[in-house]
Amino acid sequence: MPKYLSQDWLDRQREIAQEFAERPGATARLQYVVTGGPGGEIRYHWTVENGKIREDRLGEDPDAEVIMTLTYDDSVKMQRGELDETAAFMQGRLKVKGNMGKLMSLMPLTQSADYKAIKAKITEITEW
Repeated sequence: MPKYLSQDWLDRQREIAQEFAERPGATARLQYVVTGGPGGEIRYHWTVENGKIREDRLGEDPDAEVIMTLTYDDSVKMQRGELDETAAFMQGRLKVKGNMGKLMSLMPLTQSADYKAIKAKITEITEW
């Protein structure tokens, strides 16, 4: 099982996410900053094209359109489905900088049953 937020985990996430149907227009470059983790701060980024993760890597994306920052504990809760992303944002637990329009264009994707099913598959194969 891949360890949460490792490159192996990101690679498996991308593989599983390919099951997701294309969503034209759901395209963005996203940077995640996860603070307070067991090994310190973790940064990773996704490139999403038409609803598909095309790239996800540890590190920085200097071309990221949206930067999201959250604590390790909240990131685990979000991955496990215990904390809704929108609720986390509204409560100030998920900080967002950058192009809000890009982020909003992904909301239909992240609220879909398909997305939640794929997220559950990823959670099942994750070592916490």
